[in-house]
Amino acid sequence: MKYSGWPDPGELVVGKIDEIEDFGVFVDLEEYEDKRGLIHISEVASGWIKNVRDHVREGQIAVCKVLDVDESSQQIDLSLKDVNDHQRSDKIQEWKNEQKADNWMELAFGEEIDDEDYTAIANELIAIHGGLYEGFKQAAIHGEEALEDTDLDDGEIESIVDTARENVSVPYVNVTGYVDLENPTETGVDGIREALEAAEGNGEVPEEVDLEVSYVGAPEYRITVQAPNYKTAESQLEESAQRAVTAIEGHGGTGAYHRERRTDDE
Repeated sequence: MKYSGWPDPGELVVGKIDEIEDFGVFVDLEEYEDKRGLIHISEVASGWIKNVRDHVREGQIAVCKVLDVDESSQQIDLSLKDVNDHQRSDKIQEWKNEQKADNWMELAFGEEIDDEDYTAIANELIAIHGGLYEGFKQAAIHGEEALEDTDLDDGEIESIVDTARENVSVPYVNVTGYVDLENPTETGVDGIREALEAAEGNGEVPEEVDLEVSYVGAPEYRITVQAPNYKTAESQLEESAQRAVTAIEGHGGTGAYHRERRTDDE
């Protein structure tokens, strides 16, 4: 996706060096539609420059700072020397992330999605989360809740969430569910205890997963899972609950898994 309009002075932009002249460098802006900027020779590098080509090459991807924008003359003045290594690294990563998100949009809505629909959906994500990548990331972590303030319809939200959870890697996600355990048989509390131990995995939960079972209020118990991605977290949550239900039913009791809390008080 490329932005329409113009960049703002002070903004960092990603561009491909298109043409090198003695007086400066022309750059095609990768994030903006049909926009081209100029890096004057004095803004290519600090100090005296004998040959511009000693510092840049055609086809090079560069991070530049926008110095000035003159829409009437279609001119964008850029600086290469005013961008430090940290800014360059962060901006390139941001740009790569947005390219990933652009591919996720095609996965979510198909390659045949028309430009108008694409732009409308993308603008909703950008308005709420500041960018396509961040929108998908938040959808992977928080699901439909991350998109509830948008004007997207239920089908669009479902497509984004499903695609995000299949493709976005985040440091970790937390999910919570609940299981009701009742055991009116003679094994009573011991049966409940065994079911809770089963829920905790009996030491067989993957190393990258942190799973905790806590008491909420009889007969309800909370299962909290922290995992590297939503898919793993959700799977571990459901498996934990199923282990508890299976264990309690083995004692003649009953168990039921649900995502929302039912008791009123902690």
